[in-house]
Amino acid sequence: MRSAADVWEKVKSLMEGSMTAVSIDTWFGDVEAVALEDTRLVLCVPTDFKRNIIRNRFQSGVEAALKELFSFDVDVALLLPEERDAYAAQSSAPNPGGGDAEKYTFERFVVGSTNKFAFTAAQKVADEPGGAYNPLFIYGQSGLGKTHLLHAIANRVGQNHPGYRILYIQSEDFVNELIGNLRRGIDMQGFRDKYRNVDLFLMDDVQFIAGKDSSEEELFHTFNTLYEQKKQIVFTSDRPPHEMLRLEQRLRTRFEQGLPADIQPPDYETRVALLKNKALERGISLPEPVLSYVAENITSNVRQIEGVVNKIMAFQELMGEQVDIETTIRAVRDILKAKENFLPSADTIIQEVARFYELDASAVTGQSQNKEISTARNVAMYIIREMTQLSLAEIGQQFGGRHHSTVLNSINRVEKTMKDKPEMSEIIRDITNAVNSAY
Repeated sequence: MRSAADVWEKVKSLMEGSMTAVSIDTWFGDVEAVALEDTRLVLCVPTDFKRNIIRNRFQSGVEAALKELFSFDVDVALLLPEERDAYAAQSSAPNPGGGDAEKYTFERFVVGSTNKFAFTAAQKVADEPGGAYNPLFIYGQSGLGKTHLLHAIANRVGQNHPGYRILYIQSEDFVNELIGNLRRGIDMQGFRDKYRNVDLFLMDDVQFIAGKDSSEEELFHTFNTLYEQKKQIVFTSDRPPHEMLRLEQRLRTRFEQGLPADIQPPDYETRVALLKNKALERGISLPEPVLSYVAENITSNVRQIEGVVNKIMAFQELMGEQVDIETTIRAVRDILKAKENFLPSADTIIQEVARFYELDASAVTGQSQNKEISTARNVAMYIIREMTQLSLAEIGQQFGGRHHSTVLNSINRVEKTMKDKPEMSEIIRDITNAVNSAY
């Protein structure tokens, strides 16, 4: 899951087993997710009356859903709108990510041939903010250390320049905050001042801005204001600017005018170094055969390597088993098997499609012939066909009992659009990545 908003939507869906849809909409429909910290979900509640009701009647249920989701205790903080601004100001202090973001330093980043350029560029920016490399645009697949570098920049700048105003934001949270302000009719000057009166601006996963006109407009002017004042800007993305086909040309040009730096999956030597580093953090030492086996079999990203170390630790702590090659094989096999066997539900895909198009899931599965809704429905059918093993008839049942021929026509329309308009392929890619990140 990428953001507090994602987690909040999942929590509400988990609560459907103990609450009616009407109750959930009544008490939580206008509650907004503000931030997800290490062990705390921060929510904004519109009135003190509603906050008291949620606190007294429903908070335990929310926290139970969070525990079901994460398998450990996560507290809930309920803010009023006037308290949210104070929280946002505090969140833009030098420890930008909250929780354990301070542990993400340059010293703890494992450098190899596939990430050395991005690492060196990030260090240069942190030591000379607002200098030659502005903006810095770091891109690469998920789980390779882009967010680590963002936090490392923020931490070093905060140490070297204690008076600097530093702001870290995930692009989805930027979009959600903007939408929330527009819906509530809040004066936009406060929103703009928050993002344009900083010395260091860091935005994670900027690709999610693409295709969202109002957000692109705000980010464009925010960029210009900061750049003209020689304030440092850093973005991360899963792709280089020229592949962000739905992004406005003027914004893409600004992304490209600085320094692009890519991160590739770690090579064998870097994976071994990562394993040693992660094991050391957990207080264990891995024998050479274990290091070799994991490094040869886990090749995609840092998060999977962390997952293997955590699984080995669990075997050792809970089962009393020694860290040997047999234990390691089980840990690696379980993680790879879980990934291979992952099949998302149709509901998850529909929810992600609805979130992408800013629609209700009921509209996507409904009968409306509105052009945007029909497009979203066709995309949902296409992705369900690609990512699940459901038949055309079973897919049709997810959309109000539509005939299998209707489903096939919808899928064919998407395939044709993908051939004619590369932007559609990018949309499919974004939603597919969101589905894969939901678990």
